[in-house]
Amino acid sequence: MYDRLVIRRFYVHNFRCLENFTLPIEGRSSTLLIGQNGTGKTTVGFALEILQRIARGTNRVDELVKPKDLSRGRVDVPMRFEIEVELAGNIYAFILAFEFPKGSKELRVLDEQLTVAGEPVYTRDRAQISLTRTGQEAKFLIDWQLVALPIIQEQSKDDPLYILKQWFARMLILRPIPSLIWGDSIQETLQPNPQVTDFSAWFAGLMAYAPAAYSRIDYYLKQVMPDLKDIKNPLTGTHSRSLIVQFSNGQGNLSLPFEDLSDGEKCFIIWALVLGASEVYGPVFCFWDEPDNYLAPSEVGHFVIALGKALQSGGQFIATSHNLEAIRRFSEENTLVLYRSNHLEPTIVRPLDEFPVNGDLAGVLVRGDLVP
Repeated sequence: MYDRLVIRRFYVHNFRCLENFTLPIEGRSSTLLIGQNGTGKTTVGFALEILQRIARGTNRVDELVKPKDLSRGRVDVPMRFEIEVELAGNIYAFILAFEFPKGSKELRVLDEQLTVAGEPVYTRDRAQISLTRTGQEAKFLIDWQLVALPIIQEQSKDDPLYILKQWFARMLILRPIPSLIWGDSIQETLQPNPQVTDFSAWFAGLMAYAPAAYSRIDYYLKQVMPDLKDIKNPLTGTHSRSLIVQFSNGQGNLSLPFEDLSDGEKCFIIWALVLGASEVYGPVFCFWDEPDNYLAPSEVGHFVIALGKALQSGGQFIATSHNLEAIRRFSEENTLVLYRSNHLEPTIVRPLDEFPVNGDLAGVLVRGDLVP
């Protein structure tokens, strides 16, 4: 558990529409990304997801990025990801770059390195790894088609490699598809997938890891679902469970399988698990692509504000949105506008307060007049 966990810098180059792109979120506990469709809001989440997937064990380059991900087919320029995170009292900096060799069908690793407080933990130049431990350096070779981070063995839970991999793996990068989320599970996890189709396994994992989280989940849900009585997850087989949601008021009782809830109700329960996780994991990083999807206008404000407040104690919340009510809930300095005039130009990003807005912001957004 960490006292503070924030991204200070996230840089992406030559990945889809992101070229020489830096997300300016240092010092912001919550940030809203807005912009027209195709400006790269979701792509920022995909870039973060590459780091998450690496930490969760995917290390083959061709399973992480494809040649088609190069911006406008620029094969002569490396694809690059750089992130700085304030974590466990230190600044962790991780760099990963891919190149597309002439005559090849796949990208391969060009550069990879991890530093803590400016001191190298390991560096890489193509196939050559240099690993520094207790003041001594070890060198070894690795396949160019493999990312090294998941392969290098950490020595303890205090090892910088373990700390960074745990943080990458537990990033919550969410774009739920409620119609695909059912209540059945045969395992437990603390690492939900972006579509949250493993929601039941996440619920079971959180309850096993920190049973006390349930009281916080129940508290948050009853603010938006006052007739909620209980959420049960009984065994239905030797290893399988199934979520049952119970409601109660003066008119009687009702039990529903999780999959019978509305899309919006499923999103509220996901929201409650994010809030519960932030209290039992310690500070959480959450990127949620359009969290206001499936919600009524009257529900959006409460939803967004609660997420932002819950992560102010050291975590970070980034959301994307087209919803005017969500946009109204963020200050201009915490709202970033992503913009590009056509598909042949890279994305630019600026704080909303740097854009000239003549008249009501809602009207400007509706008309599509928000331009640098």
